[in-house]
Amino acid sequence: MKKIITLLCIVLSAAAFGQVKPSELAHTFSIVARDARTGEMAVAVQSHWFSVGTVVSWGEAGVGVVATQSFVNKSFGLRGLELLKQGKTPQEALDLLLSDDAGREFRQVAILDTKGRVATHTGKNCLEAAGHLNDEDFSVQANMMLNDKVVPAMEKAWKEHEALPLAERMMEVLKAAQKAGGDIRGKQSAALLVVSPTNTGKPWDDRLIDLRVDDASDPITELSRLLNVSRAYEHMNRGDLYVEKNEMAKAMDEYNAAMKMFPANLEMQYWTAITLANGKEVSKASAMLQKIYKQDAHWRELTKRLPKAGLLTVSDTELKELTK
Repeated sequence: MKKIITLLCIVLSAAAFGQVKPSELAHTFSIVARDARTGEMAVAVQSHWFSVGTVVSWGEAGVGVVATQSFVNKSFGLRGLELLKQGKTPQEALDLLLSDDAGREFRQVAILDTKGRVATHTGKNCLEAAGHLNDEDFSVQANMMLNDKVVPAMEKAWKEHEALPLAERMMEVLKAAQKAGGDIRGKQSAALLVVSPTNTGKPWDDRLIDLRVDDASDPITELSRLLNVSRAYEHMNRGDLYVEKNEMAKAMDEYNAAMKMFPANLEMQYWTAITLANGKEVSKASAMLQKIYKQDAHWRELTKRLPKAGLLTVSDTELKELTK
């Protein structure tokens, strides 16, 4: 503890000369990684710090991802990505970022590009336990950990869960870090960012997953729950696209997959019922809707409004059946 206090005093003194901003602390553990099969890239992070995802994790489709932590230089996120876009390797980008940074020994930074190349820096003044391990397609890094077992546990989890989709694999790494000891201060926030391997020119589609838990007693568990919800809504979104194409059988497959994941979710039940009604299965739809209305009558009023918007194509008689 005495060593930690001494280091904090050094940092606060440095801050007075503009070297380090003490308001940008994010002692944490994180992983930057690439899925060799899909090319997707991701950052996952957990910390005892409010809204860590707005500080540590940065990424851009077709470019790469960056984690900047410890005594954070937030500019490393956008600047690191810009250097990658200019054709720099992760190591070249990292060297440039650190070259004129007076607080470099307090920084911890990891950069990964679309080829799976990585570069990582753990400054000698990062608070113990601090360190990193990396290889092709990933880097795990941590500082102010309870013990020196956290980083090896993260590396082990990354290698053991190769069969999982990238987002779920990242979550296993966070869970392993916490199980090994995690942040010496405890838990508060977590985040997961996944970007596409290529820039399609549609940034609204290229950020595949962007989830944050800003303040919670168990942020990794909550982040895992949100990832499951996100996956369910991926099925819902695909179902909506099939509805637009009038491919109702495929739409129902997607809606049913979503409902299986979250059977108590009224939204998923409701639009499944509406799709049934549009597919002329009015009796089945009505039975589902009556159960929904019993839980929340506002859904009945919504059903009455759908025909005007063209989202429910039934006769007046059938509409009465659906809204009784």
